[in-house]
Amino acid sequence: MGRLDNKVAIVTGGAKGLGKAFCFGLAREGAKVVMAAHRMDEESTKAVKEIEARGGFGVTVDVTNEESTLRMAEEAAKKFGRIDILVNNAAYYYGVSRKPFYEVSPEDWDKALAVGAKGPWLCARAVFPYMKKQEKGKIINLSSEVAFSPTKGMIHYVTSKAAVIGITRVLAGELGQYNICVNAVAPGYTDTPASWTIGNVSKFDVTATPLGRVGLPEDVVGAVVFFASDDSDFISSQTLLVDGARRVH
Repeated sequence: MGRLDNKVAIVTGGAKGLGKAFCFGLAREGAKVVMAAHRMDEESTKAVKEIEARGGFGVTVDVTNEESTLRMAEEAAKKFGRIDILVNNAAYYYGVSRKPFYEVSPEDWDKALAVGAKGPWLCARAVFPYMKKQEKGKIINLSSEVAFSPTKGMIHYVTSKAAVIGITRVLAGELGQYNICVNAVAPGYTDTPASWTIGNVSKFDVTATPLGRVGLPEDVVGAVVFFASDDSDFISSQTLLVDGARRVH
């Protein structure tokens, strides 16, 4: 028996990196997982086939588009009859370069905030009617350790992750009356394919990390599963850092 038996979970940005780890972690606990991806390339298609073998399915979604997010929720509910869990993982991170704030283009700023802040808001709006009807739901938003540190560069990405914390708190306040819990998970620097597009992960300075290493996707899965499970039914509006103790919050 898993902690998430008979639960239905949607994971955005679910076909790669952290999102993929979340999908399979939730599936191991018994959830039926909807793996939502922006596009279905070869790697994503392979991941979808694997999640289908575990009883889930894949959908394409543009989290910045209202119609697309509504369709994602509708397909999940049509397939499984309910939506219990939403993991807002999609982010504008792959290939993002560090640069001074005055060199970030307005276009990059808009994209980062659209995916990282507007996306969680739209996806929450899309699943809300189903969770309200069920009188229970779990929304887990992905923030980042960078929201708690004086990070240099990537102001657009950092701002989007700080916004996630605000979104989490407001949603928790508004949705508590419907027995919907909303929490955030803030990973530290994690060894994912996207992280490698930004820098050499193996050379990341871990001297300020008490646990002495770079995080792995599986290190973050437990926090997401906890917030998705009944074990966290009286916890909401919180942000949990999963960063090897680099930051104190």
